[in-house]
Amino acid sequence: MKQRIYSSIGIVITLALLFVLKVYVSDYFFDAFFAILACYGAFEMSKLLGKMGRYNNLWVATAFPAFLLAGNLVGIHVASVRNDLYWILYTILIDIALMILGAIVAFLLAFCRRKQTILHEMTVREVPDNTSVFMFCLKKAIHTAVCFVYPAFLFLFFTLTNHINDLPLSKLEGIASNVSVFVLLTTFAIPIFTDTFAMLTGSVIGGKKLCPRLSPGKTISGSVGGVLWCVLFSACVYLIFGCVGSFEPFMEIFPIWAYLIIALVGSVVAQAGDLFESLIKRRAGVKDSGKFLPGHGGVLDRVDSHIFMAPYILLAFLIFAV
Repeated sequence: MKQRIYSSIGIVITLALLFVLKVYVSDYFFDAFFAILACYGAFEMSKLLGKMGRYNNLWVATAFPAFLLAGNLVGIHVASVRNDLYWILYTILIDIALMILGAIVAFLLAFCRRKQTILHEMTVREVPDNTSVFMFCLKKAIHTAVCFVYPAFLFLFFTLTNHINDLPLSKLEGIASNVSVFVLLTTFAIPIFTDTFAMLTGSVIGGKKLCPRLSPGKTISGSVGGVLWCVLFSACVYLIFGCVGSFEPFMEIFPIWAYLIIALVGSVVAQAGDLFESLIKRRAGVKDSGKFLPGHGGVLDRVDSHIFMAPYILLAFLIFAV
């Protein structure tokens, strides 16, 4: 328990420091942070797939998120310079093209080896005798590409959220406040509020299990409590930012009811992300995705609720701000 508390304090301090650096120095500190989390998360996902018998290229899976980050930053820069919001769509298409290219690289790395080496790996992995070398390498590349999508591609939507001020959004023109701080904080806060108060509410009230096959500790009362408390504390976040003079113009065009709807749906999305990660770990036969964070487990154990949150929050705010 002490390890979990110490790790939580360390996470809070790290995020606070990154927000200070974002406000007073540069947005790119958060980008580097997201890249590290995405790379290590892909590393853990590759390991989990391996435990499921889904052989893949560990190092390609681990290194690939850095290329996705570079693609995102280029797309954001071009969108800002050209004042063309469609470049966000082009950026996503570029990411998909990079994932396909990464899968091709993984296939070539597997296939362009000595045949004896490939056959030895197939023997070690107990691949059925009727599987050809080509199909073995193709499956290995496909399994590697899974890590490109989850967690890398979804999690790196955080970079677009981090630079939402640089995007040509019509409703944000002429607003001097750093809206990306508010949006990024929301993306972190919703899963944190939901996870914390779902655990507290569930432990106090108890009751019927939400999904005992995937996560025996979660209850329906905890899930509902997590949503309700998340909406309540999100309202507090909105009101606090509304008291900051530089954010008043933004709050005038962004009503609290819209923010609370985003928070309510986001709380459900966060819990879905948590359950999805539990499904993966159950399939892999492990309790935690890794040991990176003492008391918490791996990186995926800590960011599982955030992985689906990043694209959701970006879409929600873009719909509002276009």
